[in-house]
Amino acid sequence: MTMIAIIQRPPVLLDRQATLALAVQSLTEAAAAGAELAVLPELFIPGYPSWIWRLAAGRDGALMGQLHERLQANAVDIARGDLEPLCEVARNHRLTIVCGLNECERSRGGCTLYNSVVLIGADGTLLNRHRKLMPTNPERMVHGLGDASGLRTVDTPVGRLGTLICWENYMPLARYALYAEGVEIYVAPTYDCGEGWLATLRHIALEGRCWVLGSGTVLRGEDIPDGFPGRAQLFPEPGEWINDGDSVVIDPQGRTVAGPLHREVGILYADIDSTRVAPARRTLDVSGHYARPDIFELQVRRTPAQPVRYID
Repeated sequence: MTMIAIIQRPPVLLDRQATLALAVQSLTEAAAAGAELAVLPELFIPGYPSWIWRLAAGRDGALMGQLHERLQANAVDIARGDLEPLCEVARNHRLTIVCGLNECERSRGGCTLYNSVVLIGADGTLLNRHRKLMPTNPERMVHGLGDASGLRTVDTPVGRLGTLICWENYMPLARYALYAEGVEIYVAPTYDCGEGWLATLRHIALEGRCWVLGSGTVLRGEDIPDGFPGRAQLFPEPGEWINDGDSVVIDPQGRTVAGPLHREVGILYADIDSTRVAPARRTLDVSGHYARPDIFELQVRRTPAQPVRYID
C-alpha cells in the first residue's frame, strides 16, 4: 500500500515565489504524514487565470493585458531552475511530486505560456513535463498548444504514472495513449469540478482499470490578494466560492475511496495499491486483450514542435 496526498489549497495568485513557498510547506506536511506521492492542481504556480471566464477580450483588453503581464512575470521557467524548491523537497523526503504550473518558454525576449504539469521523482529529478494539448475555450488567449512529447507514462516508486490536464481527459485518444503505455496511477489536475467531472473520473477508472487521482482547484473570493489588478471588478464577494475543488481518489473498479473534498481547504489522503490494477484488467483491458489491433491503430507523434529558426 502507498499513501498519496492531494493538496487542495489556493495559491498566492500571480506570485510565483509565495506560491512555491506554500507548495513546499504543503508537500513537507504531506511527507511528514507518510505520503509517498503528492499532487498539486492544474496551473497551481502561480495560479489558474480565473479572470478569463469573467472578461471579454475586446471590452476588457487593457485589464486582460495587465493580468497577462503579471502572469508572464511570475510563470515558471524550468531552464532557469524555478522548480528547484520542489526538487529539494522531493530529494529530502523521497517524495514523488506532480505539480501543475504556468510554464514560460522564452525565445528572443518573448515568452510563450503553456499549461504544463511536471512529474518530479523521489530523487529530485524532473521525470516528465506534459503540456496541455489543447487549451480549453478562453484559455487559448493565455496558453499555447502543447505537443505529445510528454504524453507518456513513467515508472515511479508508487507505480506507473501518467497525467492529463482538465478537459484533455475528454479526449479519447489522449486517454488511450496512457492506457496503451500501461498507466496504473492516472493523475488529472484540473480546474473543473462538480458531479459531471466526478462522473468522468469514475468512467476513466472503469475504462482504464487504473487508479484515478483528481486534483481539484479550490479558490474563494477572500483568496484573491489585495493588490490583484481588477479585484473589485472581478471578484467583489469575499465569500464566493470561485471554484469548489472536489479532489477525489477512485479505485480501478470505479469506486470512490477518498473525497470528494468539496469546498474545503486541506490535504486529501488515501492508501492505494498499484498491484490491484492487473487483476482489474483481467476482464477489461482496452489496450490489451480487449483491444482489436486488427481493426484499430493508435499513432502518437511525440516529436516536439521545432522552434522558429531565424536567418540573420
